[in-house]
Amino acid sequence: MIGPLSHSSTFSRDSKRKDHPSVVSREMWIPPLGLAGTLNRPDEARALVIFAHGSGSSQFSPRNIQVAEALNRRGIATLLFDLLLPQEEEDRQNVFDIALLSQRLKQAVHRVAEEPDVNFLPIGLFGASTGAAAALVAASGLSDRIGAVVSRGGRPDLAGDVLPLVKIPTLLIVGGADYGVIELNQQALERLGGEKSIQIVPGATHLFEEAGALDAVIELAAGWFESHLVAGNLRATKADKPDAGQ
Repeated sequence: MIGPLSHSSTFSRDSKRKDHPSVVSREMWIPPLGLAGTLNRPDEARALVIFAHGSGSSQFSPRNIQVAEALNRRGIATLLFDLLLPQEEEDRQNVFDIALLSQRLKQAVHRVAEEPDVNFLPIGLFGASTGAAAALVAASGLSDRIGAVVSRGGRPDLAGDVLPLVKIPTLLIVGGADYGVIELNQQALERLGGEKSIQIVPGATHLFEEAGALDAVIELAAGWFESHLVAGNLRATKADKPDAGQ
C-alpha cells in the first residue's frame, strides 16, 4: 500500500511562462576524469537541477535540453553532463552500472559546491531511464545536499534495496502508454521512503515524443522543484533571519 505521503494522479494540463531571465552558460569539467558538462545559470537563480541522462544518451539529449531550458526560464539553474567517457560508453555494461553512474552524479554535486555563484543554491536531481535510478542512489547518500528528485520515464526500480533509504521528495513521471515501465514505477513508488508521487501523462510513450507530452513533463517537474527546492529554500531563509524587533 502507498503511504500517506504519496499520491498518484494523471496529468493533462499545459501552461507557459512569458518572463524569461537572461542565462549565462559555461562549460564545466567534473573531476577526477574531466567529464564534460554545461552549466546554465539564469539571473537570480533560485535553485540548481543536475541532470542524469539515460542509457545511450548524453548531455546533448534533446529532451533533457528542452526540460533544462524550461527550468532556466523559471529561474532554475541546470547542469547537464556526460556520466561516462566516450570509451566507457562502448561497454554497454557501464550504461546499466547504477553504482558507477550514481558515483559520477555525486562527483558532479561536489563539483558545483566549488562554484561560488551556485554553491549556495538548493540542489535537485532529474533522471531519465537508468539515470533515474542513479539519481535516487546518489540522493540517498547526499540527503544533506539534495532537496528533490524527478524521474522522467525512468527505471527507479533499478535502485533496488536503496529505495527505502531515499527520504528525498521524489516525483516519478511515466507515460500512460509506457506499458511495463508504469508497473515498475508503481512498485518502486511503494518502496520509496520519503514523500513521493507518481504522475502519468496520458498517451505518452517512453520518450514522450507525442504532441504536448514533454510539455506536460516540464510542468510537472518544474512544479515539483519549485515546491520542494525554491519554496523550501525561501522558508529556510526566512527562518534564519532574526526578527526585526530583536
